[in-house]
Amino acid sequence: MIGQTPQIVGEAPQWLSALEHISRLAPLDRPALVIGERGTGKELVAERLHFLSKRWEGPYIKVNCAALSDDLLDSELFGHERGAFTGATERRTGRFELADGGTIFLDEIATASSRVQEKLLRVVEYGEFQRLGGEKVLSTNVRVVAATNIDLPSAVRAGKFRADLLDRLAFDVVTLPPLRARKGDATILADFFARRMAREMLEDFPGFAPSAVEAIEAYSWPGNVRELRNFAQRITARALTNPNGEAIRFDTSALDPFESPFRPPAILNGSAETPSAPKQPGVPKPELGVPFEDQTRIFETSLIDAALAAHDGHQGKAAETLGLTYHQLRGLLRKHDYGKKPGKPDDAETL
Repeated sequence: MIGQTPQIVGEAPQWLSALEHISRLAPLDRPALVIGERGTGKELVAERLHFLSKRWEGPYIKVNCAALSDDLLDSELFGHERGAFTGATERRTGRFELADGGTIFLDEIATASSRVQEKLLRVVEYGEFQRLGGEKVLSTNVRVVAATNIDLPSAVRAGKFRADLLDRLAFDVVTLPPLRARKGDATILADFFARRMAREMLEDFPGFAPSAVEAIEAYSWPGNVRELRNFAQRITARALTNPNGEAIRFDTSALDPFESPFRPPAILNGSAETPSAPKQPGVPKPELGVPFEDQTRIFETSLIDAALAAHDGHQGKAAETLGLTYHQLRGLLRKHDYGKKPGKPDDAETL
């Protein structure tokens, strides 16, 4: 099987530094840890580490440790013998056997139990393991790449992760920057995801309005690239369903697809929260941590967008609606770079 390394979209120095780190680490046949918040691209980085390594023609096996119970994870990783537990009617080959000669990616490694961590310790150190319920010692030649979104040294100090396993996994550690630290990359990524959505819909992408660009850069994106991808594709799909040829404006409702005045009450401590009054539309929500100038710019451009949309782009009528002179509106358009054409990043798998 011939693999392909995932291509990268992003130009921020923090991101380019992480990519350089990955490229240096990939050829070294040693374990690696990938640390980062949810949605920062840990799985794609692990894949890149594999396909840039000497093992690129070997198998690449992925296991989400958080998705399985203790016994099921043990069986998934190391296999089991017939009769090892209720329902084990046949011998099962584990992922470490299947990954022989290649790479195994252990996502959410911090969720593995102490028992599984002990078995991982032995297979990372010696390449040896036993199937669940078995006595025969098996061997495998596997590179282990593990990932987590928590600080493992503090987990060790809290007694929730084995120090000796961490020592063996942490030959080198790649820590991925969150999207909020990658200045300018949110716009590049949003443009890429939106264009891909438009192609799927067989529509032309009209670009983002200046207010949308400002808001995309100013928003903190707690879900990182995954959240941005969903938002950019959602807002594009909504705009192109009823196309009017105008640039796509930022829509706060697209940030949370569950937002609705009829949304059921939240569940807190096992019981439903008392419904609150519906939010008033059209009032920008201040975001702590975002500079005052950025939020002011977002508010101004959203007002301009709304006025222009209401009058089919007629600037004189838009100025009148806003209570401005024509020349004042023209000054604001220049101030906020209206008319600047968005870039067109190449199609690629993204991080």
